[in-house]
Amino acid sequence: MRLVEHQAEALDLRTTPVHLGRGSRARPVEGFAWDPEVLQAYTAAVAADGAEGRMVMIFDGEGPGDHWESHPAGDELVVCLTGSVTVTREVDGVSDRVVLGPGEATVNPAGVWHAVDMEGPASLLSVTATLGTDHRPRSGTRPAGDLGTTGPEDGA
Repeated sequence: MRLVEHQAEALDLRTTPVHLGRGSRARPVEGFAWDPEVLQAYTAAVAADGAEGRMVMIFDGEGPGDHWESHPAGDELVVCLTGSVTVTREVDGVSDRVVLGPGEATVNPAGVWHAVDMEGPASLLSVTATLGTDHRPRSGTRPAGDLGTTGPEDGA
């Protein structure tokens, strides 16, 4: 995993996210993977950006999400590109659902637990504050226990 300074050719945001950092810098994350070693390397490489760092990535999928997540360092923008996406947020013990169609977006506030379900094949773009991101396995409709793992994953 490495941050690329000046990418000359087109990149696929499905496989190569872009890190937005301080100083209005945008750097592709070459060799990114949802692997603990890669995530640790990413966290170290962008540490100087602190809470201002953001990861931009496209996710394609279908069906219900398998985890809840929370981004304590900042808000997350979720944009539906194709299909239909339902974002469920847990705010003060109350579930809040937002259904998005192509071109529609929602903001998950900092620190709010949320899960994403794709109704049939769908694609979304996320802009995520990754510092301190926490994930919990999804069981039922609410965040479960203290089983989170810290890392820069988005998955929205």
